[in-house]
Amino acid sequence: MTSTAKLYGLVLSGGKSTRMGTDKGLITYHGVPQRDYLYDLLNQVCQKTFVSLREEQKAEMPSNMKTIVDLNEYRGPYNGLLSAHKKYPEAAWLVLACDLPLMDLNALKELIAQRDSGKQATAFALKENPLPEPLCAIWEPQAFADSLSYLESGVGTCPRKFLINHDTKLVFPKNENVLLNANSEEEYKQALEKLAIGL
Repeated sequence: MTSTAKLYGLVLSGGKSTRMGTDKGLITYHGVPQRDYLYDLLNQVCQKTFVSLREEQKAEMPSNMKTIVDLNEYRGPYNGLLSAHKKYPEAAWLVLACDLPLMDLNALKELIAQRDSGKQATAFALKENPLPEPLCAIWEPQAFADSLSYLESGVGTCPRKFLINHDTKLVFPKNENVLLNANSEEEYKQALEKLAIGL
């Protein structure tokens, strides 16, 4: 189904990275900070791309990168998601967490090719554990409107639970390694090993 909503890209890098102990957006896997690497990938497939960040991170951003400062109205990932939606409510958003070191252009093209704008979202998932990856997904505008109702209802605050309980298209990437999350020192080393052998 062809979407009427334009597709913007969003790199979520406003988290505190407490488990990793250092800003995950600044870790270098590909010769540049991971935040910059993902921004460049999204820029190749989206009409506009932004980095979601905290106010105190703005000063360190390269001048050529567009940013959206978190409004701090919500907790967790929804803070960045809904801050972006409020700024550009007419857009659909291809969202990437900054802890995806093996994400590549082919995977993003794969996700976009299978986008179904008639659903709330199109999200990557793993075959052996078919749950939507909310921070590696295309969120349609309606999903954000419904998310506000979900958050206001007090039922929960988890983007994954929202997608599980709403109409979400799952896409299983050809290379499942693109969904490797590096949130700890151990996962960081695992990602480097996979990159070294070209996985």
